[in-house]
Amino acid sequence: MKTSSGNSYYSDHSYSFYTMKTITPLLLLGALFCGAATAQTTHTFNIQTAKPGAVIQPTMYGIFFEDINFGADGGLYAEMVKNRSFEFDNPWMGWNTTGNVEIMEDGPFERNPHYARLHFSGHRVKHTAIENTGFFGISVKKGETYKFSVYARVPEGQGNQAYFEVQLCDKALDINQHKLASAKITVEGNEWAKYEADLTPFATCEDGVLRIFLRNSKFRKPQDAVDGPSLDLEHVSLFPAKTWKDRPDGMRQDLAQALYDLHPGIFRFPGGCIVEGTDLADRYQWKNTVGPVENRPLNLNRWQFEFDYRFYPDYYQSYGLGFFEYFQLSEDFGAEPLPVLNCGMTCQYENDIKDEAKYHVAVEDLDPYIQDAVDLVEFANGNVTTTWGKLRAEMGHPEPFNLKFLAIGNEQWDYKDNPAYTKRLARFIEVLRKKCPEIKIIGTTGPNSEGWDFDLLQPRMKQLGVDLYDEHFYRDEEWFLTHGLRYDSYDRKGPKVFAGEYACHGKGKYADGKEKKCNHFETSLYEAAFLTGIERNADIVHMATYAPLFAHVKGWQWRPDLIWFDNYRSFRSISYYVQQLYSHYKGTRVLPLTMADKPVAGQEGQDGLFASAVVDETAGSVIVKVANVSESPASIHLNLLNKKKAAKFASAEVITLHSDNLDAENSLDHPEAVVPVKAAFDAASRDITIGAKTFQVYIFKY
Repeated sequence: MKTSSGNSYYSDHSYSFYTMKTITPLLLLGALFCGAATAQTTHTFNIQTAKPGAVIQPTMYGIFFEDINFGADGGLYAEMVKNRSFEFDNPWMGWNTTGNVEIMEDGPFERNPHYARLHFSGHRVKHTAIENTGFFGISVKKGETYKFSVYARVPEGQGNQAYFEVQLCDKALDINQHKLASAKITVEGNEWAKYEADLTPFATCEDGVLRIFLRNSKFRKPQDAVDGPSLDLEHVSLFPAKTWKDRPDGMRQDLAQALYDLHPGIFRFPGGCIVEGTDLADRYQWKNTVGPVENRPLNLNRWQFEFDYRFYPDYYQSYGLGFFEYFQLSEDFGAEPLPVLNCGMTCQYENDIKDEAKYHVAVEDLDPYIQDAVDLVEFANGNVTTTWGKLRAEMGHPEPFNLKFLAIGNEQWDYKDNPAYTKRLARFIEVLRKKCPEIKIIGTTGPNSEGWDFDLLQPRMKQLGVDLYDEHFYRDEEWFLTHGLRYDSYDRKGPKVFAGEYACHGKGKYADGKEKKCNHFETSLYEAAFLTGIERNADIVHMATYAPLFAHVKGWQWRPDLIWFDNYRSFRSISYYVQQLYSHYKGTRVLPLTMADKPVAGQEGQDGLFASAVVDETAGSVIVKVANVSESPASIHLNLLNKKKAAKFASAEVITLHSDNLDAENSLDHPEAVVPVKAAFDAASRDITIGAKTFQVYIFKY
């Protein structure tokens, strides 16, 4: 397996790849591709460096976020308390209780009315306490600070003060106590107020709990008080002090950093199937995700019950990560935000269109849904005197977010006898073109990359006049290796393409019986090969986002996924590094690249080679990407065609992604098992050798 072997970590504002010492091309070839045949056919790549082609959109490579695999609550959103406002269908889900406790329903937040009331037990040796188990445990690190907060009060008639102790606990701690850190808090009066404390554990714990004990006035143990004032608690919260950009109650630092390091050009959110919902009541409603976080209503996550063989009955959406935060993250990453809104239809996988009146909104009743779209544009772009622009300003962002794109519907489709999706989309387009003419509208061609439903929808997208349409393809190895020319024959006069969800899903099983739907090296290599075709067709493909983005190692429903994590560690999959290489080296314009006058796309006679080339007019470089999916090394001559003599370059380097083990994966314990390796390259050389099952990026700087 090829691993990083350099003595320094290459990390600047743009890149995070391992680097080797500067070596000559001969040494490089010997080191990386030992065993290559001494006599090989030379493949000549003709690259038109003097004739740049299509402009590559800044949005070309991006990220798609959906709250699947505990990607938001329990993931990117750094809240550590599950069911913090007691709003799950079972209000005590996520909590253990002891003593005298009850759930009340007249709390201070209109859309989150539940809260916990703690009473003394009436017996001197019976504790009253509540304990939160977090998302697969509450994980804390030694010496790190965690911010606890809660809204609390003393119920009327119970006196002026109540007392509690909050603790971070490790039940497996091998000393005379569970407590890792604690704070004692006095609650004043019967008006709701926010109380806060910093907790710094003296040891690391992976599977801990947050405990709250009702105490008496002198904070003695409960057995010292048979009775005393009761205590009301609402919105119990715990965040790491270190969050992305140090925002209070913000995003998990390592996961947000991983997204930033991709340098995405587009950020699609919030889904995905959660946009649709299993029922209309469960659909994602952006207006419920803005305003004070304490008053954002809970929503059922449709991924809670999608797969009974990976069932998570405690999976809900707190909306702590809402549309304001999505827009803010887009701004942080330098990406264009791309919201997706419900089109008046629920998930068609789950709801038969024969019951259209039961599960979907009639076309004549779409006005509230369309108004939601218009209001979202106002929230993102309106000035502070507008209703929704004012709310954005009150949330801390008076400047507009400059929204340019809006997608209507996720994976909806039509039927031969019923244009179920497009008749609704047409209504949205009609209104949005008049009221929000600056917005580019994105439709969808459904869940499939070919077939009767795709064949119906693709021409209808052109007829409706959408600006882009969203294609999805989760396919196996063979599909990715045989569709390198997918976009070469597309209609150049129609809407542009957004490859909004894709990943190579391995077919078959490993020797141990585990399914190959994992982020192993082989499938990542084939994704790299396929992306050369997307890059070559940048005139028609304007956006591409891998999916899904995140997965908790203890809470996934779907794989492969780009970034994996537990409660305090994470790793970037091999597919992540493929995406990163394309994003960092996307260039500004396509350079035509052919072999024997044909695109290099794994065609007959091309010996498993896929390739594309771009020029980066800003950085001053020519970039060539080559994937060799065959079992043998390949010799390549780069014929850089120019009006003058071959261009002279000041320097060059090559980045290699390779593993001798096609089943190799990165993991929490081995997060860098397979990573890109960077090396210097002879800028004057035009002859390269690429090893079997290898992806390389050559950067020639002029």
